[in-house]
Amino acid sequence: MTRPPWLLRALFPGMLWHGDRNRPEVYLTFDDGPHPDVTPKVLDLLEQYTAKATFFCVGANVQAHPHVFRHIVESGHAVGNHTWSHRSGWGMSRKAYVEEINKTSALVPGPLFRPPYGRIGLGQYYTLRKSYRVVMWDVLSYDWKAERTPERIAADVLKAIRPGSVVVFHDSAKAAPRMMPALELVLKGLKARGLRCVAMTP
Repeated sequence: MTRPPWLLRALFPGMLWHGDRNRPEVYLTFDDGPHPDVTPKVLDLLEQYTAKATFFCVGANVQAHPHVFRHIVESGHAVGNHTWSHRSGWGMSRKAYVEEINKTSALVPGPLFRPPYGRIGLGQYYTLRKSYRVVMWDVLSYDWKAERTPERIAADVLKAIRPGSVVVFHDSAKAAPRMMPALELVLKGLKARGLRCVAMTP
């Protein structure tokens, strides 16, 4: 399923699931980077299509590849917090989870946060929403699944996408073989529809 289940959206109504449905804009987002090889290629492709995006970065990856993180920011894209070590909120104490996120905030400034795997407990959410804007999505690409072709990924994303949609890709080594060609197909499709790709604002 490309879209999140309605029950999940009902349980967390204060999260950002999508943007303004009346503006010809969509939000492409990339999770799990920055990656020293993949992320620069994504940035080059986005520049080719005059597209802006939002990168939800893992703190440990930012620490390991600060030059790639700077490249993201200097290219005019938005950045968000994706925890320090990409841990699921399920099974973690509220205190430990918040500490991971706050540690990352020292390297990834701003209030945007996305929980890895979309897994976050109610208690964790109600604590975090005091300081962070928790961003989910309404279109998931499944670009990490090896059995999916780039063409299938792009077709499913373009079928599900609407004005204001928040789309999830991954700038990771695992997803890259499918994500990169699928991303270009999606960018072409969005351009043909007159939908602009914009970065999120806090």
